[in-house]
Amino acid sequence: MDLTLAALEAAFREWAAGQAQNQPRRRVAGGTVLATMSAALPSQGLVGFKSYTVSRAGARFWVGLFDASDGRPRAVIEADWLGRMRTGAASGLATKYLARRDASVFTIVGAGHQARTQVVAVAAVRALREIRVVSRDPAHADAFVSELQGLLPGSVNVRRAGGLRQALDGAQIVTTITPAQRPIFPGEWLQPGQHLNVCGSNFPDRREIDSRTVTRADVLVADDVEAAHLEAGDLLLAEREGQLNWGRVHSLREVIAGATGDRQPSDVSLFKSVGLAIEDVAAGAAVLQLAEAGGIGLELPD
Repeated sequence: MDLTLAALEAAFREWAAGQAQNQPRRRVAGGTVLATMSAALPSQGLVGFKSYTVSRAGARFWVGLFDASDGRPRAVIEADWLGRMRTGAASGLATKYLARRDASVFTIVGAGHQARTQVVAVAAVRALREIRVVSRDPAHADAFVSELQGLLPGSVNVRRAGGLRQALDGAQIVTTITPAQRPIFPGEWLQPGQHLNVCGSNFPDRREIDSRTVTRADVLVADDVEAAHLEAGDLLLAEREGQLNWGRVHSLREVIAGATGDRQPSDVSLFKSVGLAIEDVAAGAAVLQLAEAGGIGLELPD
């Protein structure tokens, strides 16, 4: 995760400087849904794409990397785990730059396949003393608690929360990573100084948070404002209800580059993640360097 965080942070800084490019996701459907997205990362000498399919048989993810100078294929990477890592790292970077420096109590809402890397990323940027797990399925929550207890230092108290409101009370960092299509808690439950990572949906008609949560946020950040305009239902539905002015929303690269100013300790900050190709290409570039150094993988033809 440290490597993934560093790779994404460098890519966002390069993008903020006007040197990298990102193309938001596009989907086509014909029984199976195909999603494609692409990015250019000149510092790594790479252009690349992520494509994935979603069908009744499940989802399949691939990242392709090409030499930016002559178009040679450099790598094709099976990218399910890579995608989980970069999604977690994006939340980790948002937490690094937006959450209170003394934040130590973390609530994760959702215990599915994306949850592990969300926790590992936040734990990499803040000294956590308590992690509260919320899931609709108590068995999933208990299994995830056991998994985290095996991953994290014994000094971190990992437990299943008794209820969502109890889990939010006193938590300085909250991440939602669920398949919810409607808000899972009211914005009135938020408390001063909290930071939220909202990561569960990248469809324009779905959301995990209500408009009140959006209006409560003093600092509002998307991984990319352009991409959020297309598929961040959490923000688009708030706009439809007259509760969001897009002029309030910053892109994560602006925050990382220091262009948005510092938050106040009592501010509520909200990060909305939809997932970006530049994150996939940055993480894929790191994987490619490790593979080449270790002699791992099959050599692609020129």
